[in-house]
Amino acid sequence: IFMKLMIASDIHGSAYYCEKMVEAYKREQADRLLLLGDILYHGPRNDLPKDYAPKEVIALLNERKDDLYVVRGNCDAEVDQMVLKFPIMADYCIIMDGERTIYHGHIYNENNLPPLKNGDIFIHGHTHVLRAEKRETYTILNPGSVSIPKEGNIPTYAVLENGVFSIRGFEGEVVKEITL
Repeated sequence: IFMKLMIASDIHGSAYYCEKMVEAYKREQADRLLLLGDILYHGPRNDLPKDYAPKEVIALLNERKDDLYVVRGNCDAEVDQMVLKFPIMADYCIIMDGERTIYHGHIYNENNLPPLKNGDIFIHGHTHVLRAEKRETYTILNPGSVSIPKEGNIPTYAVLENGVFSIRGFEGEVVKEITL
């Protein structure tokens, strides 16, 4: 990709993990932070995350409004948009990477793929389960969850740079990596 992207998902109102994510963003020196939804609310199916404090998350993210590309998650609502100074209600986002398309959005999943050409990349959050897998005609990526990881994973984010998607823990350890 032409720029360095940090990708994160499923903050769910955790001030503790949002702070860790912002620290990682600064450390990574990425050009943009791509958030895959579920920013402020923990949702009815999740327990409260560590240091649940949506107002603190609002302040942390609003300070970085010019760095963010954000899509809506299933826990994000119009009332959230009223307090955030950057757009969060888009169902999907398309980023061109040379001849490839990077496509992400919570309304799509493995059983309902967006329009993809051979070699394209589909990134999603929502499941709280990290993954980086090449399929027959596309690659599917998920950075895992910042605050409420599932299936025994640690809290993670991802970096996409120079054709490498690297899922990392907040101590900088590489959990999974794939060359696109």
